[in-house]
Amino acid sequence: MRLTARGLAFAGRTLPCTIGRGGLSATKREGDGATPIGRHRIVGCLFRPDRVTRPAPWALPILPGMLWSDDARDPAYNQLVHAPYGPSHEKLRRADPLYDIILLTDWNWPEAVPGAGSAIFLHQWRRPGYPTEGCLAFARPDIRWIAEQAVPGTVLQIG
Repeated sequence: MRLTARGLAFAGRTLPCTIGRGGLSATKREGDGATPIGRHRIVGCLFRPDRVTRPAPWALPILPGMLWSDDARDPAYNQLVHAPYGPSHEKLRRADPLYDIILLTDWNWPEAVPGAGSAIFLHQWRRPGYPTEGCLAFARPDIRWIAEQAVPGTVLQIG
């Protein structure tokens, strides 16, 4: 998997995608909206079982109360956590379809450096060209196709 000027090149296809509103960055920080440059790996796949079928045998369901910590002061920073949860977090079970399928990356994980950025996912876009908060986002059929093809450890090269 390699991000190019034309999109994400993977398994013989190039898929259009959007990146973070902060562009690409070699110095990613929490809240900067940038997509981190580097060699990352796919480490997980989550899906909404009430909306889509399991995209891969290793995908795990997103259940009510599943959250992702984005509080740099939290010991569970950049980790999956569960409600009730006090520190700042992102809900994985959203009202919109953006997180119906999520591929998790190893950016700043599993041993997170506080403030170095969290929740760098591959997920569905809002619409073509609409930037993310640092993730890579795709059309719904494309994120499903990626999830069906990728396996744990798949390399994602950005920049």
